[in-house]
Amino acid sequence: MTIDYIIYLMTVGLHSVQEYLALHVLMCLVPAFFLAGAIASLFSKESVLKFFGADAPRYISYTVAAVSGCLLAVCSCTVLPLFAGIYKRGAGIGPASTFLFSAPAINILAIVYTAKILGYDLGAARAFTAVLLSVLVGLVMALAYEKKGLERRSIKTFGEEEHKNSARLFLLLLAILVAPELMTTWGWKFSTQLLAWTPMIGFTAYMSYRWFSKEELESWMGETWFLTRQITPLLIIGVFFAGIAVVVLPKEIVASFVGGNSPGSNFISSLAGALMYFSTLTEVPIIDALTRLGMGKGPSLAMLLAGPALSLPNMIVINRIMGAKRGMTYIALVVLIATVSGFVFGEMIA
Repeated sequence: MTIDYIIYLMTVGLHSVQEYLALHVLMCLVPAFFLAGAIASLFSKESVLKFFGADAPRYISYTVAAVSGCLLAVCSCTVLPLFAGIYKRGAGIGPASTFLFSAPAINILAIVYTAKILGYDLGAARAFTAVLLSVLVGLVMALAYEKKGLERRSIKTFGEEEHKNSARLFLLLLAILVAPELMTTWGWKFSTQLLAWTPMIGFTAYMSYRWFSKEELESWMGETWFLTRQITPLLIIGVFFAGIAVVVLPKEIVASFVGGNSPGSNFISSLAGALMYFSTLTEVPIIDALTRLGMGKGPSLAMLLAGPALSLPNMIVINRIMGAKRGMTYIALVVLIATVSGFVFGEMIA
């Protein structure tokens, strides 16, 4: 490999980063980071976790477990201690497994970014499928391993005071996030979009100042900055190498393994996603690059489902918490349902 070729690859990677920053930062990632920061700081995690104890009916436990990722804003790393906590503090293996699968899969940042980059069909399919199948995983785990009559304990929680204005702020931030895409669809120019978008930001900032205390606002900004500095460098690195991958990887090889929508291509994609470690959001530019090389929509969804839920380090921790038998059952279930979901989705849109 000559120096000229290395310089060429670096130029391609830098161009990908430049294009990404120009298209997706101002009106996509920045509002998403503020939204995720607000969820992390202004929504009480403890008020969600209390629904996993013995006092909560099963239908409530599974429902909350399946959608809690949107409220808790956890990634594949931070979900493990939360899972260990609720599992060891009395939650049944069913709701706990549902939470373990669903929480990182419907991270609000991940869903928004998937829809923006890979298309709203994949974004919606990722969210809907993750919620639906997380319940299936939990029910299967409960059927296999939760003995009847086993005592479940209540989960004691603290700091359950809820912010009455958090939901209003969530809707305002969501409007800021969605508005640019709608205005683009309507054919508005960027300058016109900016004129309409700026007052929305000003109104949200003013209402936030009215609704929340100084300490709460500082907590929100702190969480937003934490997410930004934690995710952005890894995301840029992912975009850089994804741009290079488009040039280096032969399209024929990608298409032969994960092209089309065969059961085999979906299984390979699901297994590869399960073995790889994706930092939050980095799976999206990687899958975007593979899509341009011939990866099918079905295998893309399979990797989007298995990738955030599993990784080699994640599997080790899960096996230590649940035990090898239960842990391997959970891992096999995730790979299987990701494979089937990808295949079904690919057939539906064919």
